[in-house]
Amino acid sequence: MSTTVIEALRSRVDGAFVAEGDAGYDQARVVYNAMIDRRPEAIVRCRGTADVAAVVRAAADSGTDLAVRGGGHSVPGFGTADGALVVDLGDLTTVDVDPASSTAEVGGGATWGMFNEAAGAHGLATTGGIISTTGVGGLTLGGGIGYLARAYGFSCDNLLSAEVVLADGRVVTASADEEPDLFWALRGGGGNFGVVTKFRFQLHPVGEIYGGPTFFELSDAPAILEHFATYVRTAPREFGGFPAFQIAPPLPFVPEDRAGEPFLAVIFCYNGPASEGEKIVQSFRDVAKPVAEAVGPMPYPALNGAFDALVPPGLQHYWKAAFLDGITPESIAAHMQHGPLVPTVNSTVHFYPINGACHDVASDATAFGHRDAEFALVIAGMWPDPSQNEANTAWVKDYYAAIEPFSLGGGYINFLSQDDQPKASTNFGANYDRLREVKRAYDPGNVFHVNQNIAP
Repeated sequence: MSTTVIEALRSRVDGAFVAEGDAGYDQARVVYNAMIDRRPEAIVRCRGTADVAAVVRAAADSGTDLAVRGGGHSVPGFGTADGALVVDLGDLTTVDVDPASSTAEVGGGATWGMFNEAAGAHGLATTGGIISTTGVGGLTLGGGIGYLARAYGFSCDNLLSAEVVLADGRVVTASADEEPDLFWALRGGGGNFGVVTKFRFQLHPVGEIYGGPTFFELSDAPAILEHFATYVRTAPREFGGFPAFQIAPPLPFVPEDRAGEPFLAVIFCYNGPASEGEKIVQSFRDVAKPVAEAVGPMPYPALNGAFDALVPPGLQHYWKAAFLDGITPESIAAHMQHGPLVPTVNSTVHFYPINGACHDVASDATAFGHRDAEFALVIAGMWPDPSQNEANTAWVKDYYAAIEPFSLGGGYINFLSQDDQPKASTNFGANYDRLREVKRAYDPGNVFHVNQNIAP
């Protein structure tokens, strides 16, 4: 962009504007994944929807790449790009809860921690992520898997409306009654259609849950995985736990001589009476005795933020994802070959169950295209030392190659890396063709392409 265009945009926005050469530029361009080092043309910390519209118009008119940063967790680094204009929504974090209607309006830069604190004060919540520092916007637009999904569906299933800045700078409201095609596409199509500056969600009664982590010996992992796969098919929908390969951190409930060892963990979350939650945990103890556990009643936001310390900003990230129609003995053998090799305490492998209420929604009712899956698997490589990039990336790739034959094809777009873009049609699933039609209608010039892109 020319200096004239940059300065003209600077004068049109109210939020902080940082261009290359300005003080604070190197700090403003830093993103969550330290593996990503990009030099955008400018970063605009938007103060409101008008700022967002101004930046979008400037990018579209000048042919400059546009990147959108919401909560900022994007593993592929889609919140930045070399030579791009960056829309930073980090100041749009208001969460307004209406307990009478059990709804919440949420700014496009809010995190799930902010959301859960505000909603939790009224004994309410909706399906969010597993880490509280995750952005509400990115998670929801990609679908939204979390502890409450089996009970209430994905985050996108609880979206009532969205305020959207389109590729031409217009601002519209998308809902079941207004811009219905856009509303359909926003619920699982990622950031391909516009910048969402405000979300409105349906909330549900969620107060104290019964949950927490347990760690089982690796020798017991096959039996625990088989039990989980069988149990979750008919489990009460209030149960939203998941198994994981995880190195035990040095926590008070972990025996000191076992911290730093890999285990098969099960994270429990039961949104119901503690006595019923305890019965669920006991059914796993009956299969194998845990090495360590910290399970009990707690506020839902406490569980949602329990693992934040394992994933601070500044780690190196490389992830892969797959959808599974079950956990079979054959696939367990592949998992047992690679899961125990989890290389750092930050890295992990999660098996998220996505049946229950997720299957109540018709496969074509929203853009999320994998309603037939039973599990969403993520192999999340996360580590602090850049010198270990090659070895840790290889662990992720080798693991994924081993389990891919047991997958349904494609992966949850919020868990994908930059090199998964060539598989876009498979990753978006059965609704990809309709998504391309909506893309052609709302963004024919592909202004919003710094993402898991749907080419018009």
